[in-house]
Amino acid sequence: MDKREVLLKLARAAIAEEFGIDYGVDKEALRREKPWLNEKGAAFVTLNKKGDGALRGCIGSIIAHRTLYDDIIENAKSAAFHDPRFVALSPQEFNDITVEVSLLTDPKPLPYSSPEDLKSKLRPGIDGVILKKGNYQATYLPQVWEQLPTFESFMAHLCQKAGMASNCLAQHPDVYVYQVEEYHE
Repeated sequence: MDKREVLLKLARAAIAEEFGIDYGVDKEALRREKPWLNEKGAAFVTLNKKGDGALRGCIGSIIAHRTLYDDIIENAKSAAFHDPRFVALSPQEFNDITVEVSLLTDPKPLPYSSPEDLKSKLRPGIDGVILKKGNYQATYLPQVWEQLPTFESFMAHLCQKAGMASNCLAQHPDVYVYQVEEYHE
């Protein structure tokens, strides 16, 4: 099994297990056969509806704080059953979703002097962005640039996601960037 197949099967098997569905994946054998799963890693698991691709759940870790194996399993379950934006996934929906796993690099601070300077430094479609100001924080994966392709719309929505005003860049929040390895079913 290649890396893509391992990550996607592990995430889907974690969700299946919660429904009592035997997905035919020995998770512990995977862990033994793929030692890289035992290294610390940060991952997001995103669930989308088949057909229209609408978001159905997305939960992840920004910072690697446990093994990649545990991070994928926990985030897959959380995306399916504990994303506060959605009701828990039902067993009937299990075959009507697609799974995406994004492995994150370590976030790096991105110094900037003004919104225009920040705009010149961010790379749409490449950089995931974390905004942080006091107790407010939010992130968007690089894939979100597809839905919010302009700097202005991306940052306005990210500010709002963090619980701040859409023009929060005027308060000069801390900005961190990261990249992802993206794997889709």
